[in-house]
Amino acid sequence: MICTVLSIAAVAVAAPVAAQSQGDLQLVQRHLQGLTTMTATFSQTDRAGKTLTGTLSLKRPGKVRFQYEKSVPILIVADGGALTFIDYSVRQVQRWPIKESPLGVLLDPTRDITKFATLTPGVDPRLVSIEARDPRHPEYGRITLVFARNGSGPAGLTLQGWVMLDSQNNRTTIRFSDQRYGGPISDDTFRWNDPRRPGGRR
Repeated sequence: MICTVLSIAAVAVAAPVAAQSQGDLQLVQRHLQGLTTMTATFSQTDRAGKTLTGTLSLKRPGKVRFQYEKSVPILIVADGGALTFIDYSVRQVQRWPIKESPLGVLLDPTRDITKFATLTPGVDPRLVSIEARDPRHPEYGRITLVFARNGSGPAGLTLQGWVMLDSQNNRTTIRFSDQRYGGPISDDTFRWNDPRRPGGRR
């Protein structure tokens, strides 16, 4: 009898928690569906504790630009199909499909996060955190997105940042401030100079 009562109590507690989790996932999905453009200031911290700053420009579908401070000779940009890392100090360019990056959850409007993301527990009810990964491709890494419940963003959420783990378990933390949604961003923002060829423009 005691076991039965405890089982019923456990189900009673689990049901609203599960419902809340699914509701928050759907809320994040609506946020992403309503996201057209976003600009923000960011700080990026790697696993060694080194922090870089810069500005973010994001335009869905598939476009993003991390413009680092002037003293940092690197650029990360996506032009709609591929995510590109450019290191101007050594004239190196690396590219890979957006869908193979954890950032695909933000940049690909066809993704249904309720199918592959899970809500991560937190102590602050003002925040919503989800972890997204492709279980079929662990080599793509995973990303934990953190949102604040804030009426100024799509679906009442504002993206605060994320923690990304790549396939080598290297951790990168991004924090945003001065987030702005829905403003015009030119496609030229996502063009870049190719250091492998003088005067090259992509």
